Amino acid sequence: MPELRKDIITREWVIVAKERAKRPDQFKKHQEMEKKVLLTHDPNCPFCPGNEALTPPEVMAYRGAGEPPNTAGWRVRVTANKFAALDRGAELDREDYIIYDRMQAAGAHEVVIETPLHHLHPAIMDTRDVEHIIWAYIDRYNDLRQDPRIKYILIFRNHGELAGCSMAHPHSQIVATPIIPQKMFNKVRGLAQYREYREKCAYCDILNTEIEVQERLVSLNGSFAVICPFASRSPFETWIVPRNHTASFANMNRFEVMELAEALKDTLLRLDRCLDNPPYNYQLITAPIDGGRYDDFHWYLEIIPRLTTPAGLEMGTSIYINVTPPEEAARYLREALDIESLAANAGPR
Repeated sequence: MPELRKDIITREWVIVAKERAKRPDQFKKHQEMEKKVLLTHDPNCPFCPGNEALTPPEVMAYRGAGEPPNTAGWRVRVTANKFAALDRGAELDREDYIIYDRMQAAGAHEVVIETPLHHLHPAIMDTRDVEHIIWAYIDRYNDLRQDPRIKYILIFRNHGELAGCSMAHPHSQIVATPIIPQKMFNKVRGLAQYREYREKCAYCDILNTEIEVQERLVSLNGSFAVICPFASRSPFETWIVPRNHTASFANMNRFEVMELAEALKDTLLRLDRCLDNPPYNYQLITAPIDGGRYDDFHWYLEIIPRLTTPAGLEMGTSIYINVTPPEEAARYLREALDIESLAANAGPR
């Protein structure tokens, strides 16, 4: 029979439809449009080396010493989004409008061009290249947080057309907003209520539980646990959660960045092998930066494969139906790779 499960932080419910349970191969038909053969360089791609003039000027790049900006030779390059949702030069100008509230869309919207190679993505990159991407996230986060107008920074990646990716070249995005999104308010409130009730961090409790029972545990290293959450909203939803309690991902040390790169690459490679390069979104869920105290917050990276389409029930109630129990998803992901041959299988293909 179907089962209702409750997220202990947001208090949202999901329906795990066990009788409809789907195996990985039953999702693969949705990915036909993702199977495009890509070249290492596309002369028409604005993100490829040599086409730097087709993007806004870079705000940061990792490149060789002495190499001029906005030229080829970079490893990771960050520019303003050409079609930005927020404007870093705008003033807030918040005002009342009848019974409503409005302001200018001040903030920042940036693109992290992850590699010069057009055909790659993090699942098949070298781990060191994934590290460079994470360091770019941290560097840009630390710069943007200095802006007193900014209250929240979201770092996310869309992979595949079904996940909203309009450019094939590997990239992720950073959006800095002058407001705290309601989703974050719900998480902050839920974590505070959980600590008030149990005098513990909810995510630390989740980690301890999942590591102990192992049903939904995908992998584990010294700094991170990879799990399919108990109240997964969609098939193969996966979290990468730091084992050390900290509110902001930007607090990572060098060793933790290395282990996050390993965990992220490994998890995306498992999803790639298990689901045949599925479309997905990932988001870094981290504490707001509005000057408040967020000691209860515990950051994590959330990966949502786009395997199903929300319909009337989800839209009307925010109760999602998940047709692959997280216990089954975790088992499939654990078995997706022979760990001893991971290094041999992890290169570009």
